[in-house]
Amino acid sequence: MGLKQSKCLSRQRRGFGRAAVFLVLAAAIVAGGCGRQGHGAETDSDKAADVAVLNSILSQELTTVAAYERGLPLLRGRMLAVGQVFHGQDQAHVDALTKAIRGLGGETEAEASELEPPGPQSQADALALAYEGENAALSEAQSGVAHLQFTAPRALSAALAANHAQHLAILRQGFGTGLVGAVPEAFESGDEPPPAASADGPKASE
Repeated sequence: MGLKQSKCLSRQRRGFGRAAVFLVLAAAIVAGGCGRQGHGAETDSDKAADVAVLNSILSQELTTVAAYERGLPLLRGRMLAVGQVFHGQDQAHVDALTKAIRGLGGETEAEASELEPPGPQSQADALALAYEGENAALSEAQSGVAHLQFTAPRALSAALAANHAQHLAILRQGFGTGLVGAVPEAFESGDEPPPAASADGPKASE
C-alpha cells in the first residue's frame, strides 16, 4: 500500500473513530436521560411507542451486521479493512440502541431478518449485500427521527442515519466508481441504488 493511500485510510479511520465516539456519547445520554421521569415503557405509552420504533431500527441494524458477517470473508484489500470498520460501527449501533431501549424501561425484541440464499459469492456480491443493508438502515434511522417522541432517542437515530450515509459514500467506491460518483445526494433517502460496477472492478490491492 502506498504512502498516499495509507494516509487516506488513516484519515478515514480517524473520521470513523470520531463518529464512533459521538455514538457512544449519544448512547450515554439516552441511557441516562430517558428513564428518570415517570414510569417505564410498560406504563408510559409514549415510551412504549419509542421502544417499538427503536426495536424496528435495531432489527435492521442486526440485519446489516449479519450482512457484513456473511460478506467479510469475500472482501480483500482496502475494502476488507473498510468492511471490518463498518461491521464494528454497526455493532456499536446495536449496543447503543439496546441501551436506549433499556433506558426507556423497555425490552429488546428485535431480530435480524434472514438473508436470502444463496448468499454472496464474490466481492461484488458482498459489497452489494452490505450496500443494501446500509441503505435499509439509513431509511429506518431517518424514519425514527420522524416518529420518536423523546429527544435523546431521536438524537441517537439522527446520528445513526448520518453514519450510514457515510458508509454508503465509501461503499460506492468499492464498486469501482470514482470519487465524484461516490459523492452523496443532497438528501440521502436510503433508496439510492448502488452504482454499476466498472468493467475492471476494484483492484485486488484496493
